[in-house]
Amino acid sequence: MAITKQYLKSKPICKVTFSVPADNASKVTVLGTFNEWNAEHAVQLKKLKNGTFKGTVNLEKDNSYEFRYLIDDTFINDEHADAYVTNEFGGENAVLNL
Repeated sequence: MAITKQYLKSKPICKVTFSVPADNASKVTVLGTFNEWNAEHAVQLKKLKNGTFKGTVNLEKDNSYEFRYLIDDTFINDEHADAYVTNEFGGENAVLNL
């Protein structure tokens, strides 16, 4: 898994690219505070030929966002997250600091 951050000079925005290797998965999305954990507004990652799912979202900089990947029906954290916080379900959410 990987997270790439590209800060725009002209706007207070950061382009965040999520990359998730998941050869056997059929669907990978990103849910978090930036989309209110709403599956209908989840960031849909596209599957590449090498089996990696990849997608980009524009987020406001100078903020922190909690997120998790939903790989098929299983929530997974990114090991390259900036931090982790305990969630209300007794697990952890990954944190992205921009």
